[in-house]
Amino acid sequence: MTAKRGPVASTLAQPIVSTSRSDEITDRLITAIAVGEYLPGSRLPPERTLAASLKVGRMTVRQALATLVEKGLLETQRGRGGGSFVREQWGPESDAPVRRTLSARLDELRDTLEAVGWMHGTIAKAAAERRTPDDIARLESCLDGYRVAESGLASQKADERLHLAIGHSTHNSTLQALLLDLESRISISAPAHLWGAPDGMREMELRALGDHERLVRAIVEARPDDASRIATEHVHIDLELIETALARSLAPR
Repeated sequence: MTAKRGPVASTLAQPIVSTSRSDEITDRLITAIAVGEYLPGSRLPPERTLAASLKVGRMTVRQALATLVEKGLLETQRGRGGGSFVREQWGPESDAPVRRTLSARLDELRDTLEAVGWMHGTIAKAAAERRTPDDIARLESCLDGYRVAESGLASQKADERLHLAIGHSTHNSTLQALLLDLESRISISAPAHLWGAPDGMREMELRALGDHERLVRAIVEARPDDASRIATEHVHIDLELIETALARSLAPR
């Protein structure tokens, strides 16, 4: 289906949206794309879902999406399977929004990512203590899927499946829900993880593969303390990607 660029919806007869709030959400979405929450080719959630995640009204989200279309970061597709799709990850006007958003949230993001790391460690430890033969087979299958996935979106999705499989291996839905709540404070796309910009992405994916292999091995071999340590350290990648994006936004052009 042919992609159509332009406003997500007509602005005729729509309620007036607070400019400051709309600008804030526009900055947040630009930043989400820049840091790889949503990679080129991926579809953003529906307006209703985004509005709930961002705790704003649908009109605010609609206006923000229209701005991203105008800036060339998104394109819209109509009909079955349509929606808002990422067209470009970092556009000519992305620097300022990324700088504003990450500078304002950096301390909060660091604190939350520390908590996310601890929660990943707790979940990995529980998985190593409670995994079943079926869990082991699922983990090894997901790890194989990550190994062969193409760089970018496919690799990000394979990473998500692996981490969900680790959570499932705890057989504790409360732990899984707590992790999702924490991760959603970092990424709108949680449980998908940040994936960074194309420059350096493959290096990061290979580094993550090494972590994944050590982590799955520790869980399979019932080494809970090792699994906890590896999982906690693995989350450092997310903070590094955020700091890299902030540095890029501050670099002179």
